[in-house]
Amino acid sequence: MKEYKKRIVKTIQYIDENLDADLSLERIAEISAYSPFHFHRIFKLVTGETLQSYITRKKIEKSAFFLAINKQLEIKEIYLDFGFSNHSVFSKTFKKYYGLPPSEFRKTAPEAFHKILQTQSKNGQIDTVFSQYICTIENLLNWTTMNLKIEVKQMPEMNLAAVMSLGIAQVEPSYNVLIDWAKSKNLFPRENVKMISVYHDSFKVTPPDKVRIHACILLDEKLEVPQGEVFSETIEAGRFIVGTGEVTLNDFEQCWVSLFLWMNEHHHSMRRTFPFEIYHSNFKEHPEGKMIVDFCIPIH
Repeated sequence: MKEYKKRIVKTIQYIDENLDADLSLERIAEISAYSPFHFHRIFKLVTGETLQSYITRKKIEKSAFFLAINKQLEIKEIYLDFGFSNHSVFSKTFKKYYGLPPSEFRKTAPEAFHKILQTQSKNGQIDTVFSQYICTIENLLNWTTMNLKIEVKQMPEMNLAAVMSLGIAQVEPSYNVLIDWAKSKNLFPRENVKMISVYHDSFKVTPPDKVRIHACILLDEKLEVPQGEVFSETIEAGRFIVGTGEVTLNDFEQCWVSLFLWMNEHHHSMRRTFPFEIYHSNFKEHPEGKMIVDFCIPIH
């Protein structure tokens, strides 16, 4: 099963980086080194979706994200970038997922993206998804000022070892796999070790059970060859909005919402790469469950 996951990880990375390219079953199967017949069954087994459903969902979710956060982009530019041939096809598919045509979604996005619904899970934990207001924009900005130190800065390239998780429930198991691997390489525990979560999907547009998050550890050198479920990931050097605070896990959603709001208020636009969190302490070692975190948004 681990070999299946390793190949699917490679395939998912390829899909996400080539949403406007040839994503036929034959081409994707070639990337995964499986026959089309076997690949289709394995992909659904691992992800819970057919290949075409996954591709279509990713295109629509990425389109929704950029409709909301990059208001200066024309709708046509967005749908062409994500491989839709014309506005009619894009609008019909988009409406199927979000209940609104793209233009209406863009108008309501500021409201929709600053909503939250807390649902009680079976184990009593709070799962965070978007559906009702967390607070007004004014309160969000005040909360940001009080709880996050925000700056725009240049950050260097970061070489990571990563383990993929599909669905929020898989993040902790992914970190367990990563830490076991890091211990075997004498990379953990050590002083000033940096653990990083890279968000390849947004909870704003992707269901929590399908969101893709990479559990990562910062390396001194690039990991050249995948090792089991552990693979290489690189965060390119560039400009980032960095919000730093000592927060609890329950504060994370509010941190991200307020940081994106700060980005828009200060007229920055997000680059087409992935936001991430850098952890400087462990919440399990704090009496109030707090941890020091950098919330990082890549910008132009």
